[in-house]
Amino acid sequence: MTNVFMKMVRLGMPILALALLAAPAAAQELDEQRKATKRVEAVFPPIAKRARLSGTVKMVVVVTAEGEVRTVRTIGGNPVFVSAAESAVKQWKFEAAKRETSSLVAIVFGETR
Repeated sequence: MTNVFMKMVRLGMPILALALLAAPAAAQELDEQRKATKRVEAVFPPIAKRARLSGTVKMVVVVTAEGEVRTVRTIGGNPVFVSAAESAVKQWKFEAAKRETSSLVAIVFGETR
């Protein structure tokens, strides 16, 4: 990865963190132009529950013009939660738009501080 990309990632994470702290829901879209019309809740992995883990999985979701999720790419989070988060978000539906878009989505598992 380039140094410029790494700087962008480092600068973007505090902004993402602030957005997540302000969100009362378990999931939040950061691209306000495309609203989710159907959200499927992620299933908390039993192993994470027994270990009392919590965390956030951050993903880039590519959404078709019709509002279907085309792809989900995880960009951060505890690997224990990734599968559950991806599985849930793949079932989401979004408002229709003129073109395909991508949104940054974060799924919060448990209490994060």
